[in-house]
Parts: sequence; C-alpha cells; structure tokens
Amino acid sequence: MSEKKYRFVTLGFVFSVSLIAAAVSVLFVSYHYSSIPFDLLNAVCGEVMEQNPETKKIISAALKEYTEGNPDGAAEEDVLSALGYRISDFSGLTCGQNVLFAVTGFMTGVLLFLFTFFYRNKMEAMRIQALAEYLEQVNIGKAAVLSTSGEDDFSKLEDEIYKTVTFLYQTKDSAVQAKNDFAENLSNIAHQIKTPITAISLSVQMMKLQMIEQNIDSKHLEQIEKQLLRLTHLEEALLVLSRIDAGTLYLQRDEVDVFTLLVLAADNLQELFAGSGTSADIPELGEMLVIADLDWTMEAVMNLMKNCMEHSPGGTIHCSYAQNPLYTEILIWDDGEGFAKEDIPHIFERFYRGKNAGEGGIGIGLALSKEMIERQNGTIRAKNKPDGGALFEIRFYSH
Repeated sequence: MSEKKYRFVTLGFVFSVSLIAAAVSVLFVSYHYSSIPFDLLNAVCGEVMEQNPETKKIISAALKEYTEGNPDGAAEEDVLSALGYRISDFSGLTCGQNVLFAVTGFMTGVLLFLFTFFYRNKMEAMRIQALAEYLEQVNIGKAAVLSTSGEDDFSKLEDEIYKTVTFLYQTKDSAVQAKNDFAENLSNIAHQIKTPITAISLSVQMMKLQMIEQNIDSKHLEQIEKQLLRLTHLEEALLVLSRIDAGTLYLQRDEVDVFTLLVLAADNLQELFAGSGTSADIPELGEMLVIADLDWTMEAVMNLMKNCMEHSPGGTIHCSYAQNPLYTEILIWDDGEGFAKEDIPHIFERFYRGKNAGEGGIGIGLALSKEMIERQNGTIRAKNKPDGGALFEIRFYSH
C-alpha cells in the first residue's frame, strides 16, 4: 500500500471512530437528561394537587391523553411562554452544552484512536528492534535460538528469519568443513610432492658428479635443477597456503621498523638482484613503526620486490614510506612497463599468471603477500604509475 493511500485509510478510520464516539456520547447524555422533564412534571403536578386536590382527575386525564398520543383536548394556548418561560429553562442543557458534549465525544474518540495507534506503533517498533538486535547477534556469531513471541503480524517474518539463519549456519558449517578439508588435502599434496623432489634432487646430484668426472656437458641437468627449484618453491608455498586456510598460521604482533623491514627484505634477495643486475633504492626517512610479524611481513615484501625485479630486470626497485595518525604507507615500484590493464583485477589471485609474468613463477607469491598483509590489519593494492612502472601500495592501519 502506498503512503498516500495509507494516510487516507488512517484518516478515514480516525473519522469513523470519532463519529462513533460522538454518537455514543450524545446517546449517553440524552439518556441521562431524559429524566429531567419527568421529574419536573412530577414536581409540578404534585404541587398543584397538594394545593388543590380536586385537580387530580383533570391532571390525570390530561396526562393520559398526552401519553396516548392524543393531545387534542389539551390547552392550545402557550401558557408557559405567556408566563415568561422558555424551553431551555426546563431542558437542563443549552445548545452550547450539547455541542460541547458532542465535541468532547469526538475528541475522546480521536484520543482513543491515537493512543491505540501509537501503542501499536511502539509495540511494532519494539518487535522490529528485537529482530534487528537478533540479526546483529547473528552477524557476530553470538545469536541464540530465536524464540517466538506469540502470534502477530511479525510472526511469519520471525519464522522466515529463523529459517534463513538456520540455513546460513548450516551453510557456514559446511563451508568451514570444506575449507578445512581443502587445507588438509593441500597439505597432503605438498608433503607428497616433497618426497619425489628429494629423490630426484639426489639423483641429479649423483648424475652431475658423474658427468663432471666424465667431462660431459651438464646443461640439461641444470635445466632439471631449475625445475626442481621451482617445484620446491611450489611445495613450500602450498604448505603455507594450507596453514593459512586451516587457520594454523599464527602471526606475532611486534613493533617493526619499516626501514629495517625493507632493508632485510632486500638483503635476502641480494643474490637474485646480483644475478639480474637489479638494485634496490631504500631511503632512510626516520623511524616509523608498525605492529606486525617481522618474518612473515618480510616474506610478503620480498615477493613484491621479486615481482618488480621480474618486470624490470637490470633496473632499480624503489621504496618509500610515510606515516600519519591513521596508517603507515609503504610504496614499492619499478621502472618497467607496468601491469597489463586486464591483469590488475586478478593480480593477487592464487595461481594467476599475468600477461607479462616472468618465467619460473607459479602465481602464488603475490597471493601470499596479500594474505599476510591483510591478516595484520593492512591492505595492499597494485596499480600502474602515470609515468610507467608497476606500483604496490601497502597500508598498515593503526586501529
């Protein structure tokens, strides 16, 4: 029902209730004052008969003719008017009083309706507030079983909310169980991969020693070693992902200096930087602290730096950082071609490899970086610099 139509119906209902109340008031008042003419006539007749008992028969005959609806024999002369009396002198109510009673009845009806209307609205508001508080408890996972509050207009809504919440809890439990199963399977796969990797690696080392002794070119074995290294990184990444999904990866909350964090990450990549001719530019901008796990956050930053190195080999990886009351911002960028436009929405997805991805990558490093940073009250975003180059923007929030 539209608001305009609802108002029209409400006004019509108010008007109807008020008219009924006014009519009831008038009937009540009329009944109450209908005894006044009888009492007045009784007093007059009694006084006349007391003064002159002979008039009893005359009075009785006159009353009988009047009450039987045949007042022809009654005096037609307006005796009371001649004596200076008016109807209002004997009615007990003036016209103004009648209007007053009618208005009083009308206002009583209006007040009664308004009281009922506001009381109903208050009860509805209380019911809505109770349902809203229940849904808030559901959102934080502390909701108890929804108990019914009787049959009313909200009973069906209450029943549907209970069904929906029950279904959501069941879905949540199923999703958590599926996630745990996935994490367990991922961990099992990683461990299963580790065994053949170790065996192949030992065999390669033995074959390499024999080739050296026999002076045979071992470049094919070097290719195998690179792929083994790639498989080792994959196995390690899968184990970390399984721990994250299972919720068993616990992060320390310590004060970490941003400059120290960046320097340690770059130092751990010095061998890779030297091999590709890449350098890192990390200015010292003063002490700025973030609450984070040093080791895992350093791992996340290393993955970002490696990505920059792959997209700009032989270039420079730039770092900058700043702090304000809300957050600490860390910027890491390169001088390469930047991200392909269609890759940016998927950069942090697991196993996603962009258009310009370097060889040997498995598409997990950036996903791990995102997981680590977001689990420490942070955000990460990837975009292209206006003058070229890929930029990673990290923010660790204070609260």
